[in-house]
Amino acid sequence: LSALFNADKDTLSAFTTLVNVTNHPGVMSEYQKELVATAVAVSIRCDDCVAYHVDKAKKLGAVREELVEILAVAIEMGGGPAVVYAAKVLSHFDQLSAS
Repeated sequence: LSALFNADKDTLSAFTTLVNVTNHPGVMSEYQKELVATAVAVSIRCDDCVAYHVDKAKKLGAVREELVEILAVAIEMGGGPAVVYAAKVLSHFDQLSAS
């Protein structure tokens, strides 16, 4: 990402601002937003996004049962391909819990 940032600082700075604004706690907590981001990441099948958002949600206090529920929503919205990614997300969460 640093090469992309150095190549286009304006766009990446604007994106960073967007990330900071949307992740700021409001009616929903930051960890709830991370669970939503995880569901979206599963639906669009972005491995790096999944890893980032699951890790952040876990650090913010998300528990396995919440993750399983949000993965169910991702499966509903994403269909068959989301099932495979949901299994990967659960495995990643369990690995974080084991460390």
